[in-house]
Amino acid sequence: MGRVRTITRRSLLIGSAAVLGGVVFGAVMYKIPHRNPLQGDKQEGQAAITPYVLITPDGITLITPRADKGQGAYSVQAALIAEELDVRLDQINIDPGAPAPAYYNTALASDLLPFRSTNTNYLTELARSIADAPVKLLGIQITGGSTTVPDGYEKLRWAGATARETLKAAAAQQTGLPVAQLTTRDAEVILPDGTAVSYVSLASRAADIDPVKVDALRDPSEWRLIGKPMQRIDITAKSTGRQDYGIDVRLPGMLHAAVRLNPRRGPVNDYKATQAETMRGVKAIIPVTDGISVIADNSWRAMQAAQAIKADWGPAPYPAEMVEHWQALADSFAEDHLDSQFLDQGDVTATDTPIIAEYRAPYLAHAPLEPINATVLVTDTRIDIWTGTQIPRFIQANISALSGFDPDDIHVHGQMIGGSFGHRLEDQVVRHATEIAMQMRGTPIKLTYSREEDCAQDFTRQIAMARLRGGVRDGKVETCDLGIAMPSIIASQMSRQGVPIAGPDAQIVAGAWDQPFDIPNYRVTGYRAPDLAPISSWRSVGASTNGFFHDCALDELIHAAGADPLAERIRLCNHDPSRKVLEVVGEMSDWSAAMDEGQGRGVGFCLSFGVPCAVVIEVTNTPRGIRLDKAFAAADVGRIIDPVNFEAQVSGGVIFGLGHAINCEITYADGMAEQANYHQYEAMRLYQCPQVEIRGLENGERICGVGEPGVPPAAPALANAIFAATGQRIREMPFNKHIDFV
Repeated sequence: MGRVRTITRRSLLIGSAAVLGGVVFGAVMYKIPHRNPLQGDKQEGQAAITPYVLITPDGITLITPRADKGQGAYSVQAALIAEELDVRLDQINIDPGAPAPAYYNTALASDLLPFRSTNTNYLTELARSIADAPVKLLGIQITGGSTTVPDGYEKLRWAGATARETLKAAAAQQTGLPVAQLTTRDAEVILPDGTAVSYVSLASRAADIDPVKVDALRDPSEWRLIGKPMQRIDITAKSTGRQDYGIDVRLPGMLHAAVRLNPRRGPVNDYKATQAETMRGVKAIIPVTDGISVIADNSWRAMQAAQAIKADWGPAPYPAEMVEHWQALADSFAEDHLDSQFLDQGDVTATDTPIIAEYRAPYLAHAPLEPINATVLVTDTRIDIWTGTQIPRFIQANISALSGFDPDDIHVHGQMIGGSFGHRLEDQVVRHATEIAMQMRGTPIKLTYSREEDCAQDFTRQIAMARLRGGVRDGKVETCDLGIAMPSIIASQMSRQGVPIAGPDAQIVAGAWDQPFDIPNYRVTGYRAPDLAPISSWRSVGASTNGFFHDCALDELIHAAGADPLAERIRLCNHDPSRKVLEVVGEMSDWSAAMDEGQGRGVGFCLSFGVPCAVVIEVTNTPRGIRLDKAFAAADVGRIIDPVNFEAQVSGGVIFGLGHAINCEITYADGMAEQANYHQYEAMRLYQCPQVEIRGLENGERICGVGEPGVPPAAPALANAIFAATGQRIREMPFNKHIDFV
């Protein structure tokens, strides 16, 4: 996808697929209140029946509109369609398609509502269906929140089934045989005598047939792909270095750009670019919002020249020093900052001798491996954008407002993404690239942020603080009163998309208020801190901090009661799938087995994005510091689509959570981020990584995604293991501020 061919209006509608005459299938049109994005410019022999499957005489292309950030989204979407379409994954091509309202995310609204994911009563389900209405009406196309599978689980299979039955109808017309006598296998319609008619040979005839209504999907006993180990579509290209990402886009006559932006995120008072202008390869110096850009003949020369610019930066629009950020959180535990109290049962004030603790979680960078980039070509009639993004339709709207072009004349070509963790929910790089390209019309401009610029300009994970007041009685946890203060993630993020957010932000308490425990006196209160440094969604969003807060608080209470950490969690648990997850992780880790002196075993649990996930970490306290020995994780997603990718996502989430808990933070001094690159923001090293064992369960009531739920329980499991090994409670991340690791 990164090597761009000559562009035609028709080919842009479906990405890189060539349409010479074909047929397109997907979810039945009357179920989608949006125009099929593949209906424009129809030619003889073409049919745009539905949005997800394109069949031409040259091949089969599956449209996979949820962005792939390395989590296998393209493969899982293709597998869901292919299951009913009766094609092998090695027989198809994939394309993310053009942004369109038809590709709205049906699962997006569920986690924005103040309902526990375990609540499936009639009124709650009705509220969820109503909440989905504005997402559908507005055609909000977003990848995030572990929604790719729950969004596509049914509708993509219906798309494949509709395409299959329409192709059978085409074969029946061609042969004169009844449809009932026809079957399908491996992209072919099979006649009663065994003759095979390929799907591609039926494309023109199928173009003239109305989509066939399908009454039912196949029984799981007939599945060929779902639930079976699969090789991801991109595995060969990524293993051999042939996978193209957004940063690999090449266009004739393309120039490269770098930016020097105000590290305080404020205005530029003045700048001098005299030295930069004379440097080798530099073509132009162009001001952009909050900074200056350099255009050169390659990205290295552009970045070097950008660093040579001398600038007088304006002040930060947020507190300049970290002590002020923490003080703002501490001051937010007050009635006038109350944002939500979705959980309040019993009497949390009845405790005579309360257990009190405070927890802290820092700002964190997204730090994806692929540098942030976008390529933009502006002409007199259209704008083309090549970038990896999770918000293609927001980009269309934002660039329309910036440029004055109609949204229909702004064409976003989605690219494979080399890591995001929420970063690609922002579009600052696209806006800056467009500002430059508008002043250099007819010349493609690729803007790449340097690592240092990305660290300085990242919309980080939220900073957060929590306070516990709890109590125990007769060896049991009796009271848990947890207050959480943080700025609003959703308000900060959506403000940059021009979308006002009313009401409480459920992410302030996500992963805490909605945990499946039956504690007699139980309250979780969210306090909205004032806006501080700009923040955005980070892998597992609110639960990334709240999973640490809630589970560490629960562990402290359990130890104060003198109870077993795992047994008491199981006793308190009021949700069968969550209880089973806890039981299984205990079995996996042989929880009750004795440990040697200096060793410790800790458990962490968090239910996030509808997925209960439990993690046990085993550590050893060595003379040089804590060594992570083993990690065990169990999660229940309702239905595992691909066991191989399930294991990869859960183990990756656990390691991601552990590495950040140990090493990482972003701090501000004089309004600027102090961490500039990976040497100051270290991920977990290979030698530090524990042996990881994963187990998937399928007891849940809902089909859920698994890209994020492995992250929240990892940090508390490690903190609780360190306590078990050393007796030291760590209540602040990163842990290396308080203890050494080897």
